[in-house]
Parts: sequence; structure tokens; C-alpha cells
Amino acid sequence: MVVTTEKPALLGGTKTFTEALPRYISTSTQETEAAVQVLKKGILSDYIGAAGPFFMGGEQVRNLEAQWADYFHVRHALSVNSATSGLHAAVVAAGVSFGDEVIVPPQTMSATATAVVMANGTPVFVDQQEATCCIDPEAVERAISPRTKAIIAVNLFGGPAQVLRLRELADQHNLILIEDNAQAPAGQHQGLYLGTIGHLGVFSLNCHKTIQCGEGGIVVTNDDRLARRVALVRNHGENAIASENWDEDVDIVGYNYRLTELQAAIASVQLQRLEELTEPRLEIAKALDQGLSEFKALRTAKVDTGDRHVYYTYPIWFDPNQAGMSRDRFVQALKAEGCPVEGRYVRPLYRLPLFEKLKHDGKTIISHPTGICPNAEKAYSETLLATSFIQVPGGIKLVDRFVAAIAKVLAYAEELSNGKEQ
Repeated sequence: MVVTTEKPALLGGTKTFTEALPRYISTSTQETEAAVQVLKKGILSDYIGAAGPFFMGGEQVRNLEAQWADYFHVRHALSVNSATSGLHAAVVAAGVSFGDEVIVPPQTMSATATAVVMANGTPVFVDQQEATCCIDPEAVERAISPRTKAIIAVNLFGGPAQVLRLRELADQHNLILIEDNAQAPAGQHQGLYLGTIGHLGVFSLNCHKTIQCGEGGIVVTNDDRLARRVALVRNHGENAIASENWDEDVDIVGYNYRLTELQAAIASVQLQRLEELTEPRLEIAKALDQGLSEFKALRTAKVDTGDRHVYYTYPIWFDPNQAGMSRDRFVQALKAEGCPVEGRYVRPLYRLPLFEKLKHDGKTIISHPTGICPNAEKAYSETLLATSFIQVPGGIKLVDRFVAAIAKVLAYAEELSNGKEQ
């Protein structure tokens, strides 16, 4: 048990982290060399938006896709210029069109739901499980209607949704399950790689993710037709359908969602380094689990046997009654200590102006009879916070200080709750 009499910084005490923590940078000389080789060759992209040998991209793109498919044991991997583009391509590949319903979680990056809107579908928001903030399979099952076409599950924070159960539901009702796996590369559920359990899986290569090439994404699938449809969405597929006799895909409007050769070369190196870049996060997360276990007001992620949480960020659930202060005051006090924490992860998406308008127009649905998703609302307003501390280079040496900062904030809960700032 950490015992402290030192005052929190918010009450006039000494700040725990007096200097800014170093920023997470994942690139190395290996990525630099890969990029230089592409620049020396001079071919920065090798796509043509028509049927033929360049429809599927250049050497670096195809090499990355082959490596990705091999790494994650899938039949197809298709690179795109962002995970947002990948989600849209996946939704279109699933056949979603005007009036079709797609079940989505409420508390996630907006692109998970806007991808449905982009395909003229209707997002149906269902509540999340309180323990994980991932979509609740029971709520999903209740929300399935004759108009449901697909389900999108997000493996949030780097941990698994109940994707095996969701795949079972999808197959039972002849639906397409799409995994938004932007935050969980190398994560696993019951020994299977996250992103590969659904009919389609979308990975992110955005600069904030564990592995990245600035901007980019990968869509994976074991279904040949779904893979072809993703490729058609990615690269002006309307120009290729006639010459390739793909008449069943005539509904597709293609876009320019192509990854460059330079990005693909960098992403290829990052993929090879995935475990190297993941392990420090797991080490810090394990130490935080141990250090925070003594605080009754806090709960950390529970990882089931056979699962692997890879901690895009480190979630913490907060009990305001046990702590004697609000979650927002707790976060404010920790920020004053220099701790990289955030409350209010994202507001439930149906509260964004876009979805409020769509709801008014009858183009989005909240499945819960109250008109809100109670678990998502509670997490947003009261209980959930997250820290990027697991990304800090050398952070394992600073865990004790992070835990000590929490200890002194909780020790002065009454004073902090009364708002006695100095």
C-alpha cells in the first residue's frame, strides 16, 4: 500500500512529473532506409484506376499485403489510405446501401459509424458492456431486424470485443461482421488474432497507432468476393467491372483509397517490428495492473484466458463513491501532477450534431428504449478514464511515480472534492 502525506499539486503540493514525458515515436533507421530505397527508385505510387496489371498497385503495396496476410493468417489483405477508408470500403463490400441497418457501438471513433452513413446505410447504436466498453452481444441480438445487413464491433483500447459470439450471431442471421481493429494489432481473442474473426477486419496505420506509416490502413478477409469488392472501392472499380466481367459488383462506386509505395515500404518494416513495439506496452500495463490493484476506487482491464490485450491506451474504471470525488476532479488532479490522463474518452456518437440530425430525419436509430445507451453514458460522464502512459518511452521506470501520484490524489479526496485549490 502506497502511503503518502504529500499534498497533490492541485492543492499546492509538488508536481509529480515536473517535465513533459517523452512522446511515443515508433520509427527507426529501418523505416528510414526502406523509405530511402523507394525514393531512390523514384516510383512513389504504381496504381492505375482501370483493369490491368496496375489495378492492384505497385511492388511495395503488394509486398506489404502479402506480408500482412501471412502474418495474420488470412487469405486477403488490402491496403488503403486510412482505416476510415477501410471501414467505408468494408461496409460497401458488405452490400450496405440505402435503408440497410448496420449495428454499431456508441462510444468509439466517429468513423465507425460515419462509414455506414457514407454508404447510405442507417447506423443502429446499441449499448456496450460495462466491463469493457465494447459492444454488448446481447444488445446486438435484440437490435437485429429484417433490415439489418451488418454488425461493426470495435476492439476498443487494444482489448477484444466478444467477437466470437458476434460472429456466431452474424452467421446465424446471415449478416456480415466487420471488426474495427484500429486499436488492437496483435491482440487476440481465444487464441485468434483480432481483426480476423469477422468476415472483414480493418486495421489502422495512423501515426497514433502502435505501428504506423503516417496514415494508412489494411482490410483483411478470407472471402474472395468481399476482397474483390474492397479492391473495387479502393481504386475506381467502376472502370474495371466491365472488362473483368464482374457484373455482380456493378453497384460499386470506386474511390481513390490507395496507399503509396513510400507508405507501404514503411508499414512493411513496422509490421515486422510489431511485437518489438507491443512488448513495452504490455510490460508497463502489467506493472500498472499490479500498482493500481491496491486502490479500491479503481478497476483495470480484466483479460480473460486465451485473450491478449495490447493496450493502444490503458483504460481505468473509476468509482466516484468509493473515491469520494468525481471522475473529472480526479482527472484534473492527475493532470496537475503531469500524468497523461483523459476522462470522457469520447461522447456517445449519437450526441454528435450529425447523428442528432440523422435521428431527427429517421436515418439513425438508438436501440435502447430510453433513447440513450446507459452504459455508454455512464462511462462517458462518470467512470471511464484512460492514460497514454503505456506509450511513454522508458515508462516502465516511471510506473512507481505514476502510482504515487494517484495515491496522493486519492489521499486528499475530501479536500479536492471541496475544491480547495491553491
